[in-house]
Amino acid sequence: MTDRVARDRTAGTDGSRALRPRAWSAPVRAMSRILNADGSPRTAQPAGPERSGIVDCGLYVDGERRPGHPQYAEALAAARQERDGFVWLGLHEPDLAEMTEIAATFGLHELAVEDAVKAQQRPKLEHFGEIVFLVLRTARYCEHAELTENSEVVETGQVMLFIGPHFVISVRHGDACRLAPVRTDLEAKRDLLRHGPWAVAYAITDRVVDLYLEVADRLEDDLDVLEADVFDRQSSGRIQRIYQMKRELVEFKRAVAPLQRPLMTLTSQVNRAVPQEVRRYFRDVQDHLSRTVEQVNSYDDLLNSILQARLAQVTVDQNNDMRKIAAWAAIGAVWTAIAGIYGMNFDNMPELKWTYGYPGVWALMLAASFTLYRLFRRNGWL
Repeated sequence: MTDRVARDRTAGTDGSRALRPRAWSAPVRAMSRILNADGSPRTAQPAGPERSGIVDCGLYVDGERRPGHPQYAEALAAARQERDGFVWLGLHEPDLAEMTEIAATFGLHELAVEDAVKAQQRPKLEHFGEIVFLVLRTARYCEHAELTENSEVVETGQVMLFIGPHFVISVRHGDACRLAPVRTDLEAKRDLLRHGPWAVAYAITDRVVDLYLEVADRLEDDLDVLEADVFDRQSSGRIQRIYQMKRELVEFKRAVAPLQRPLMTLTSQVNRAVPQEVRRYFRDVQDHLSRTVEQVNSYDDLLNSILQARLAQVTVDQNNDMRKIAAWAAIGAVWTAIAGIYGMNFDNMPELKWTYGYPGVWALMLAASFTLYRLFRRNGWL
């Protein structure tokens, strides 16, 4: 504060030039804070509520959702009083503070909570007492007019599921798989919802794997276009696009392949946590996942073949260019050699005295060049 006053006093010694702007700018700033651009008074805006990661919270009893949107603590208490009651709490990118509060209510393990907030996990299945923690990688195909070296083909995200007695918590990161349609469809299937939290886990897993199938089918179309483009004479077929497709396919493969082991565990006969009827549904999901993994592996092999074919084309093109360069260099060497011989400064050269020596040299060079050109042309060098 003292330094600022000293600077103001020092600046004011030359005619108070530094103080003059403050005399009119301060009132203008004050008026701008209370008036709109059109001169009307600006009304105070109420402070908005803090961001919440809770998307929906529903209480389900005997396969049917109870009316209303209760608080998750109240819903959990009510579900525990019912024999077939459970809570489905849907979250979207919650922060650590909110997730910690939810964990205290539902009894979630701190390691699982940390994984749910960071959202950088591989698909896995972990048991924390009576609570099962399932991690899924979601994927969605991104529409694009043309595949370039910067195109985003597959968008990925994550869904974490906490399945416990009388509750299931879904934590979604990214927009690759929205869960609102899953909830709507599942609420229309009362017989399936009667199986409790594992029915929700199945429905979400089934939706994620169905999106895998959609992405795989769309990737096949892109690969067909890329393959045709590589073997098209009129197209440049740049390798950058192949590498970009390779990166997108690897990202998709990282989402799909690791999910096989968790699904094998869920469908195992020794797994008593999952109801037997729900295990049958999970087997259907496992079949779809196996099909997707096979497709992705075949796409990877096809993309490697496309890449090798393109590299072979590049090598052939380079060889053709080198042969053309060598052929023209050979033709030019004839002119250089003959011109070099007759350009030497010797007096005793018989051809120098010939009457038709000059046109004869021209005829010799042209004839040799034409002969070499026809020879290279016949052998495919030119």
